Amino acid sequence: MSDSVRPFRIAVPDAVLTDLRQRLHATRWPDAELVDDWSQGAPLAWIQDMCRYWADTYDWRAREALLNRFDQFITSLDGLDVHFIHQRSPHPQARPLLITHGWPGSIVEFHKVIGPLVDPTAHGGSADDAFHVICPSLPGFGFSGKPTATGWGVPRIAQVWAALMARLGYARYFAQGGDWGSAVTRAIGAQDVAHCEGIHVTLAMGTRPKVEGEPTPEEQKALAGAKYYADWDSGYSKQQATRPQTLGYGLADSPAGQAAWILEKFWAWTDCDGHPENVLNRDELLDNVMLYWATNSATSSARIYWESFGKALGKIGPVGVPVGVAAYPREIIVPVRHWLASDYPDIRHFATMPKGGHFAAFEQPALYIDDIRTYFRMLR
Repeated sequence: MSDSVRPFRIAVPDAVLTDLRQRLHATRWPDAELVDDWSQGAPLAWIQDMCRYWADTYDWRAREALLNRFDQFITSLDGLDVHFIHQRSPHPQARPLLITHGWPGSIVEFHKVIGPLVDPTAHGGSADDAFHVICPSLPGFGFSGKPTATGWGVPRIAQVWAALMARLGYARYFAQGGDWGSAVTRAIGAQDVAHCEGIHVTLAMGTRPKVEGEPTPEEQKALAGAKYYADWDSGYSKQQATRPQTLGYGLADSPAGQAAWILEKFWAWTDCDGHPENVLNRDELLDNVMLYWATNSATSSARIYWESFGKALGKIGPVGVPVGVAAYPREIIVPVRHWLASDYPDIRHFATMPKGGHFAAFEQPALYIDDIRTYFRMLR
């Protein structure tokens, strides 16, 4: 295993972009849904409109340059190339903050928050809140390597992230995440207590309801969210957890299929008042899809479900460091504080957010930044 950390810039080959446009123009479309809402899935007219924009208007080279404003690197850990942003703060009091995305997200989720977190004085904040931001792409996602053997579940990823922080010279650090990033962050808080000083999560993945007597309104909302997810919103998860390879043939071959598979979740999981473009613009939505399409990572990214559900995910012990939680109102299942006690014994901060959903940093960057600063200020 090499200890080298190699500079990296995103540079998608022209041939990939030409092929993408040809595939989009040649898409064979299904017939339209039989309802006037999203209850049968992403509406045909909107996906067609998005794909026309993707093929004929969207400027990947400009978006690529925007992402390349961040310092990026590749290093090999546990036999796998790991891609990561490492944006160092100009402020000497900055503390390292490891941020992890989930599915169907990517490093794109954090493009609006990295700058303010790294250099708060340039964005109306205090240098005392500065962070060095480390933002890796999960194994099998984006520009990270694709595992060639099984075993890459959440605990192993957490071990690799801890090794990454050590390789970068950070003896002590903070960690934050949502979706799979929350599971990885929780595992870091359980496994690397010697180096991780505190964690922050926005989704309590793996936590079970603990209702005694009549549910409180907070519990009722969480239970209703869990039931809706199980009944109407979790088909993608079951497929990716059981047969990710089968799914991959269609998504690897069809950019329209890949877009619909991802974009439906931005309708379902954002606080968007019924339409994802109410909270994120088309370029932002397609930037995220591009990190799956350009790297052909639909299948490899889906395997984290196969690796984790019913397997390693249930083996993560209680967190041994201080915890902060942000409860966004349109999260898939809004965290309930007292349900978290056994998994997160030392909750120092629990914020009920006024708006936002599953992709907190992407949807509500100002609220996300303020909450991250507020919580970790307690631990500096």
